Amino acid sequence: MDEETGGDGLRERLTRQGEDALGRLAQDLLENPLVNGAIARAFEAREKASAAQEVAFGALNIPSAADIERLTRRVRSVSQRLEGIEDGVDRLDERLAALQLSLDAITKELVELRTSAPRQTTPKPAAAKRTPRAR
Repeated sequence: MDEETGGDGLRERLTRQGEDALGRLAQDLLENPLVNGAIARAFEAREKASAAQEVAFGALNIPSAADIERLTRRVRSVSQRLEGIEDGVDRLDERLAALQLSLDAITKELVELRTSAPRQTTPKPAAAKRTPRAR
């Protein structure tokens, strides 16, 4: 067991020393003006190449990655709006179904009232004013 613990300690120490050495190397490279200038020029060249590619794609009428990303965001936005509209239509459909049930119940009650009410074939006129007869 002591060998395993000693092996773990050695491994951790070597790992820590390796990480420290890599950190110092990276720091030294970044502080070196020659390396720093080369990195800056590489990034500038990358930007110019990207811009040239975008111009070439535009001339060939091919969408760039930025165009596709913009379109993807727009499609997502439209999709979310459409889902909201669909939810609203579903709620309206439920409300219309409830109104239809209420209307059906009212219609049924009206039919029942008509069938249970006595039928009159001719409407009875209101009592006419009688004029006294001369005797």
